[in-house]
Amino acid sequence: MSVVSRRDKIRKDEGGQDKYSVLLPTYNERENLPLIVWLLVKYFGESGFNYEIIIIDDGSPDGTLEVAQQLQKIYGSDKILLRPREKKLGLGTAYIHGMQHASGNFIIIMDADLSHHPKFIPQFIGKQKEGNFDIVSGTRYIGNGGVYGWDLKRKLISRGANYLSQVLLRPGASDLTGSFRLYKKEVLQKLVTHCVSKGYVFQMEMIVRARQFKYTIGEVPISFVDRVYGESKLGGNEIVSFLKGLLTLFATT
Repeated sequence: MSVVSRRDKIRKDEGGQDKYSVLLPTYNERENLPLIVWLLVKYFGESGFNYEIIIIDDGSPDGTLEVAQQLQKIYGSDKILLRPREKKLGLGTAYIHGMQHASGNFIIIMDADLSHHPKFIPQFIGKQKEGNFDIVSGTRYIGNGGVYGWDLKRKLISRGANYLSQVLLRPGASDLTGSFRLYKKEVLQKLVTHCVSKGYVFQMEMIVRARQFKYTIGEVPISFVDRVYGESKLGGNEIVSFLKGLLTLFATT
């Protein structure tokens, strides 16, 4: 057993239960952050699971960090951990940074812009326990999953990207580009050290690498809702980067 695995086992045994660390990378999310944190506290409190919320703000100029500091005063420093960085350094490094401070043996990653509703987290946890899955991924494309608030163009881009990814990479998961997932901590630690992509391709590569390492993946249908406040970060440059990253993964995996 590795040092990390042994330490995580001790954490679980000492508390008598699993602990879930939610990583929330933020950039200009001052309007969304209070509500997403309130919802997380609500659903974790109702379900009785042990948790912490780690906010990794990348130097937001809109005062997101100041809002996070107020939330920490409200909910307590044992539940809200602030691990800010000076500038935008990428999603993968944000996860690595957050995990360094996470005391849970499970990690939950999700968007802070209210696109991912915390009400699905108890379902993620139940699914993980049901099959002892290494990863549980939220999916918009099976069961009663879906996307709300997008125009037809955005839906077509998303569907097309996911279909193309499925054809080329055959990842064994229905929603390759989603970013609402639960990981065993040691699994996420291994994956992020092997992923080289950035931006939207990063989430896709995580699932592809998981398949390579023969990790098991469970899926939970989710409703994805377009952000309530702020601007979407998806633009032409991101689409080009996605296509380049997809072709790179196809050639190298």
